[in-house]
Amino acid sequence: MKSKKNKGKQKNNFRKPLTKSFNNIESKKFLIEDIDLNSKGNAIVTGIVNRVVQTGGPTIFVVSDGTGNLSLKGFIGPGLRAYPEIEEGDTVKATVNVAEYQGELEGEIKFIKKLGEDERKEFLEDLKKLEKNRAKVTPPEFLVKSPILDKLKERFIEAATQVRLAIIQNRPIIVRHHNDADGYSSGFSLERAILPLIMKQHSSVKAPWEFFLRAPSQAPFYEIDDSIRDMANSLRNVAKFSNKMPLIIIADNGSGEEDLMGIKQGKVHGADFIVIDHHGFDKDVISKEVMVHINPFLVGEDGSHFSAGMLCTEFARFVNPNVENINQIPAMAGFADRIDLGNPKVMQEYMKIAQTEGYSKELLSDIALVIDYVSAKVRFMEVREYIEVLFGEPRKKQKELVSLMAPYIRELDRKGLAIGKSNAHQEKIGKVILQTIEIEQTFPGFGFFPKPGRAVSLIHDNYQHEKKVTSLVTAGLMNTAITLRATDEANFSVHELINFLNKKVPGAFTNGGGHKNAGSINFLPYKKVEVVKLLKEFIKSR
Repeated sequence: MKSKKNKGKQKNNFRKPLTKSFNNIESKKFLIEDIDLNSKGNAIVTGIVNRVVQTGGPTIFVVSDGTGNLSLKGFIGPGLRAYPEIEEGDTVKATVNVAEYQGELEGEIKFIKKLGEDERKEFLEDLKKLEKNRAKVTPPEFLVKSPILDKLKERFIEAATQVRLAIIQNRPIIVRHHNDADGYSSGFSLERAILPLIMKQHSSVKAPWEFFLRAPSQAPFYEIDDSIRDMANSLRNVAKFSNKMPLIIIADNGSGEEDLMGIKQGKVHGADFIVIDHHGFDKDVISKEVMVHINPFLVGEDGSHFSAGMLCTEFARFVNPNVENINQIPAMAGFADRIDLGNPKVMQEYMKIAQTEGYSKELLSDIALVIDYVSAKVRFMEVREYIEVLFGEPRKKQKELVSLMAPYIRELDRKGLAIGKSNAHQEKIGKVILQTIEIEQTFPGFGFFPKPGRAVSLIHDNYQHEKKVTSLVTAGLMNTAITLRATDEANFSVHELINFLNKKVPGAFTNGGGHKNAGSINFLPYKKVEVVKLLKEFIKSR
């Protein structure tokens, strides 16, 4: 029998392990986290009823005491409602016989009753204190030394506390991340930290499928479409399963004005939000709408020096100090998002850590390449098990998969670059060379790889390498959008271009985002010619 030792003084002595007679049944009082198959005989549990489920056999009462959940099974007849006086939200005290059913612990009810009003009030006060204490974060040392991380530390602590509290309070968590290698690195790091805590909380290997969802976002922001889907699914689960509304973590997205409507729409329905991002913004309209907003730009730093995957890996270690198989992710995410160009010192430190995990730079680059390709194919699907393999669960299969697919994808890149080069045009504007390519007239349609953003990057990098150009802007032109890449010497800015276009041609309704030298803009299709003309004017004015 596992029984927790008394830790300090406890105001509520009925929560201590003790032997007593309850309803004339000799039983021992347990915290739910202490109950296991070694808990011989009957056990007394006290908790709040979070859910009542009527099956074709017994009635199931899901009870929580702040240390975990336990399903209590009452049976008076097939499909008949047992203990109808017990409803969701009641606080109860029950004597149960602990057993295992389909790999999960449950308690067969011998006796159950509601707590009296004074007992209920005292229990709820203790429950609140216990949850708050369990949610406390012990900050780990960062994997690398960086003033950016030091400035964000308090935000990490606050956000991790909210995530841990959501798990303890049986609140579903949704992770929304950008649909690229850095976004997947962000989402997977968070997933690896959160899932074990959910399984422990519910004493169930199945709980992560009910209380966690990781979903990629095709757009580089939390668009209203995603928000409506998340709320519709969550409201259904509230009605069908008595779930709570979720805590949503937006990773590698979330900091811009484009995210505002989706976040506000979610809040109307009772969802809460945490944002972990590294993209720039003109004005911070997000922080006041979310529980915690983590972004280097909020602390006077440049988001191009830390990718979201790097930030989320560090953050995951605050959520769960025992998280496994993520230390190699910052290096991979950093290479995928070209942080090595803006912050080589930190990238070297992360690379050393990855090497101790058995990962070379070439392998990490190949993994990022395969993730980019897979993300283009799975689009909105979660594909949790497939992504686990890509990130090394297990590592042997990861290396087999990557060694198979990476050469194939590099050949697709080679083909895409050749196609792109065949229709790219260059013109000199002052000291800057502007390279343009008509994406929709050049590449095959839906499903073609490389995707427009990747194709533009390949063409941009290749021209720099072949022509030894240092002042270059490359624009992938589409009917309603332009994908942009620029060198530092070009003195370019995606955000300043958006402001420039909105002043010069407000009727185009231009929006977009990204980093200073890499991003995309959207506009109305009939304004394309005018927008391209003004792009050239903007470059000339710099």
